[in-house]
Amino acid sequence: MAIGGKTLKFLFGAMIAVLLIYECAAEALNFSEISVDLQFSDGPAHHIRRRSTGMLLKYGSGIDVSVFDFAMVNNITSIPLPYALSSINILEVDMTTVIGMSLKMSQTFDTNLADPNNPTFKDLSGKLESSIDSSYSTYLKGYISKSVKVNAFRPGSVLADYTISATSNNLDFSTANADLSSSLQAQGIILPADAFAQSDQKDFTMGQVYPLQKLDLKCTQPDFVKGQITWRVNNKDPALDNTTYSLSSDNSTLTVKNITETDSGQYSCFIERTTIPYIQWQNIVIKQRPTINVGNDYRLLPCDGSSFLLKCSVDAGYNIEWVQGETVQDSENGPDGITLNYTTPSENCTEETFTCRLKGLPQLLAYSYSQSRVTVKNTDQSYDCLNEELGIGNITNESIGFCPTGTKGIIIYRCDLNGWTAIEENCILAVISDLLSLIQTLQVEQIQDFMANLSFAAEQNTIIITQSAAIVRAIVDILFKIADLVQAIFIGQPVMKISCFSFNFPEFPKIVDIALSNEAIETWKKLNNGNTTANTNIRLLNAIENISERLINMFQINQTYIQLIRTLVSNSFSVTSILPNSTTEIVIPQLPEMTTATILIFTTLDKILPTRKISNYNSSRESDQLINGDVVVVKVDKQVNNISFAFGITNQSLGNPQCVFWNFHLDAWDSTGCEVKQVGNDSGIITCECNHTTSFSILMSPFDIDRLVLAYITYIGVSISMASLILCLIIEAIVWKSVTSTRGVRNDTSYIRHVSLVNIAMSLLIANICFFIEAAISDEDMPTHADRCSPVVFFMHFFYLALFFWMLISGMLLLYMIVMVFFHLSIIIMMIIAFTVGYGAPLLIAAITVASTAGAQNYVSKQACWLNWDESRALLAFVIPALTIVAINLVVLVVVLYKMLRRGVVGATQTDEKRTFFVVVRCVAFLTPLFGLTWGFGIGTMVSRKLGVHVVFTLLNSFQGLFVLLFGTILDSKVRESLRGKLLLEKITSRFTKSTSEGASSSARQETPQRNVNNVPDSHNSSRLASVGTNGSYSDVDTQL
Repeated sequence: MAIGGKTLKFLFGAMIAVLLIYECAAEALNFSEISVDLQFSDGPAHHIRRRSTGMLLKYGSGIDVSVFDFAMVNNITSIPLPYALSSINILEVDMTTVIGMSLKMSQTFDTNLADPNNPTFKDLSGKLESSIDSSYSTYLKGYISKSVKVNAFRPGSVLADYTISATSNNLDFSTANADLSSSLQAQGIILPADAFAQSDQKDFTMGQVYPLQKLDLKCTQPDFVKGQITWRVNNKDPALDNTTYSLSSDNSTLTVKNITETDSGQYSCFIERTTIPYIQWQNIVIKQRPTINVGNDYRLLPCDGSSFLLKCSVDAGYNIEWVQGETVQDSENGPDGITLNYTTPSENCTEETFTCRLKGLPQLLAYSYSQSRVTVKNTDQSYDCLNEELGIGNITNESIGFCPTGTKGIIIYRCDLNGWTAIEENCILAVISDLLSLIQTLQVEQIQDFMANLSFAAEQNTIIITQSAAIVRAIVDILFKIADLVQAIFIGQPVMKISCFSFNFPEFPKIVDIALSNEAIETWKKLNNGNTTANTNIRLLNAIENISERLINMFQINQTYIQLIRTLVSNSFSVTSILPNSTTEIVIPQLPEMTTATILIFTTLDKILPTRKISNYNSSRESDQLINGDVVVVKVDKQVNNISFAFGITNQSLGNPQCVFWNFHLDAWDSTGCEVKQVGNDSGIITCECNHTTSFSILMSPFDIDRLVLAYITYIGVSISMASLILCLIIEAIVWKSVTSTRGVRNDTSYIRHVSLVNIAMSLLIANICFFIEAAISDEDMPTHADRCSPVVFFMHFFYLALFFWMLISGMLLLYMIVMVFFHLSIIIMMIIAFTVGYGAPLLIAAITVASTAGAQNYVSKQACWLNWDESRALLAFVIPALTIVAINLVVLVVVLYKMLRRGVVGATQTDEKRTFFVVVRCVAFLTPLFGLTWGFGIGTMVSRKLGVHVVFTLLNSFQGLFVLLFGTILDSKVRESLRGKLLLEKITSRFTKSTSEGASSSARQETPQRNVNNVPDSHNSSRLASVGTNGSYSDVDTQL
């Protein structure tokens, strides 16, 4: 059958079109190629071009034929061709191959390198292409000059993918790469030892990969590379993780078991060879696991033939369908999911189950995430609430419903008298929800475009965002994830501000500005309500700090509530806020060398962050401190030892400023390394100095009536105590001989007791004097200065400890007299023990405290002239000994009471029992202040903020000097007798009305009844216990009052 000319031309044209498409595809895919020049008998030279897919014979007639074996060139005449060839003459064989290469640079990836049109990309690629071409042209045999092309940059330090053309696939790169490394190093581009590799992007797997699937990746060695195979997954060795990965015996196949979204990334197969390794790699993205929402999985519907809507939604871009059994149900598609219109039976009430599953993905049906079921129970029971989506319910029943169109999430409803009422909403804008899903598998190269989309979505929905706690939380989650991604790279200016259609869309600062706007403050209060640990606000601050550390380029962005400055600084630096209602100033007075600094100023972050400090973080009491100024984030690339901040306070009614930074490790504000340098009362400016960089602000406390009441009680009580202690010491001096001896013979017990009492009074008096000095310094200097406070704090610490240790001696003396009845210590030994413990132990503790907290102002608190707590916990050197002594003396008191009660019960009459009761009461009242037991109420002030607890503690301890005078001196029978005797003697001498003997006889007559009262029979607290507990040795609890 003859073929007409038109038909032949049509066939020729079709063949040409097919071959042109083939040629373009081959060029685009950079297949290796070999050019062969042929001489045909019917015309000039033609070409054979061999690729990895075969060989093309080009003829003058325009018809190409593929030849898949280069050896067939020698037998070309045997191939059936449209035209006969008389001969083939191979004039020249020109073999040209395109080789993919990768170059690793020892520098951090910059998001600017992801954009081929960015100047940073063009500059670096230009340097590389010029240097590679120069070195390869000189030292790489077979390299075709000017053929190098940098195609892309990837993270992993910085990987540059480039191609070269050469006459062979098997080249010796050693000399050329060594020269190239030296050339780039001279330009400031440092290469590691394993910088070079031949690199090809391969398809280890085709199609989409879904969670929980098993993934097998096969590394095939080409003909020109043979060697040992190793794998890398995101620059990590998978052989070290046999839980997630497994390798075949020859390492050619890598298996990922139960793959998840976190396994997304770059998978690379390394084939070692003598020159440079050959790498095949692929970026594999694992599809996000879907969340299928059907609302309540069990729903009650009335069995009356009415219609109800069964809704189903899914995220992450999947398609879904309703099925019952294996039968697909007709459903209506909507922007937020699909809806099945279900009609309940009017009789024969049944229970049915419907399944919403992923559509078109039968391979995923084995995984639970691929489907979600809802069981519908048709019932004729009565109900209080009815809704076509929620079904029926009774009072207090709860049900899960869907969010409105354009949003994703759930709403929780409760049945009440008004029907189904929403009690909790967790609805997120669909565009934000989609971005939140995308962030799970986002690669660093995609950050720039992702942030542009997020910024645009935030700008378009500002009002909705600021009124929704769920959306604000979602945005913070996105920023937190971005902050985590960028830790291995640098962020260029486009991520901070991108130009689009001649309009500027600030990205990161704009997003944060919307989230921190005044309109969002109430939303933040809902988010923070009830949270005491790291939460959304702290995650936002953490994201801000982490992102600010990764910025490059110099720029400044001003929003409504945020000012961002990225600048180059040298010698010194200062900047003042230009935000509305902000006067914050940051000054770095001296820098050792030129460096870059990132400054962020926030005017509303103070209303969002918590106010807890390290000092009260573990306490159940609520902090009364407030952030009273802007929050500033400072990041400097070099070490900085001094930064000054001038904060304008926002609430003039607050006082006691503290310069603080947020400590992420302790999850609280911390003042370590920061101090208040100046308080400007008139201008409302507080100046802080810190020796490090992070997030700073100021905490201040309110002036409240509670503090004033406690202050007045303290100063009045301490003043009265000091006067009482002076009077106590005067009385002791007057009656010393009388009370420490009996008929001229020294009473050892009474002597030691009064020695303890005098030292208690002396220690407390000096400690109170130090207290007033401390108060004067604290009122004058805020914050306190260590050089002025340290001596006062040392002596106050020492004498307060001496007070407690002498009270311990008093307690031990009483215990010794009661328990060790038949054991006697000499007065010398008792005095040595008393003074060693009374002054030696306090001196040792005070000295160790000074030595262990020296430097960095860790000894003295910044808020008052007292031991430091926030930084060094030096206050424990007072609290632990004091509370320990209180506990010991409490035990002593219990023992004393037990002894007294046991003796009083034996053979006691009703009158004796009453007398014993009063003895116990007096004993407790007298010994409590002398043993320091009132300080035990300090524990209450540590766990409660109630005014009553603090007032009781303040009253008992500020008036302790008065109690010492009353219970230790005035109410002591022997002291009173001695005083009466001396006063009577003076009266007799002055009036000369009676003789000395009569005076002595009168005195004796006054003493006789007292002695008779003290002579209680043995059955009533007699013997040594009676003398110790009642005869003035500690207090006259047995006979006085």
